[in-house]
Amino acid sequence: MATIEANGLRIGYDVEGAGPPLILLHGATSSGARDFRGQLPRLREAFRCYLPDARGHGRTRWDVAAGGFQAGRLVDDLIAFADALDLASFHLLGFSMGALTALGAAVRAPERLRTLVIVGMSLERDPRASVARRLMDPIRIDRADPAWAADLARRHDPVQGEGAWRALLSAIAADVAVQPLLTPKEVRRIDPPTLVIVGDHDPFVPVDHAWRLARSVLDGRLLVVPDSGHEALAEHPDIATEALGAFYRSTEAVARRRAASGPQEVVG
Repeated sequence: MATIEANGLRIGYDVEGAGPPLILLHGATSSGARDFRGQLPRLREAFRCYLPDARGHGRTRWDVAAGGFQAGRLVDDLIAFADALDLASFHLLGFSMGALTALGAAVRAPERLRTLVIVGMSLERDPRASVARRLMDPIRIDRADPAWAADLARRHDPVQGEGAWRALLSAIAADVAVQPLLTPKEVRRIDPPTLVIVGDHDPFVPVDHAWRLARSVLDGRLLVVPDSGHEALAEHPDIATEALGAFYRSTEAVARRRAASGPQEVVG
């Protein structure tokens, strides 16, 4: 594990492999090692993979109870993380909450992205908000899913403090209900080659929402993973990994041009 100072945080992250930089952003309550475990063996053969812990998660300390939780801050954190690593441009892959962060970064600084992969994210508030409110209720988790409660404690308590995951989940669910949504005009400015991935039974993201996202960006593609829910990468890792490989191979020339023509130095 490595750490780096960025945006007032000490961000904990893993780094694996060699090649062009690829930043992978995990979902809410999770970690990169967990969310991308099926893809990392192949990805690290082609990329230098950076897997930062989001604020309030794992090894990136943030007092959610005192400081709150806003999705926009995660975009600030990502840009600062890339700046601190001197990554003028990079490939970006985000799952769920990480996908929302990736979309925000693509709107704010599209010239810095060589490619973009969005997994399990919609431009709409619902049904994301209602599903998050139900699934991320700490009282329900303690009562009905003690195994998940124990897993959350193991993942977050050592750095965030005992029971901090309860405040984290509540704050994330509350933020989903009020966070600003990207406008159609903003999304149309996203110009790196983009792959949108969704499970055909994702309770957070209906397939037609993912289709609209893929159609809204300037250079979009869509993968619907059959017989899978929100965690399509984990449920069908072979399908997702093969699709990612094909996407990166097909966009390699464009990614090289974007790297050459993008920002040549980082201004921190």
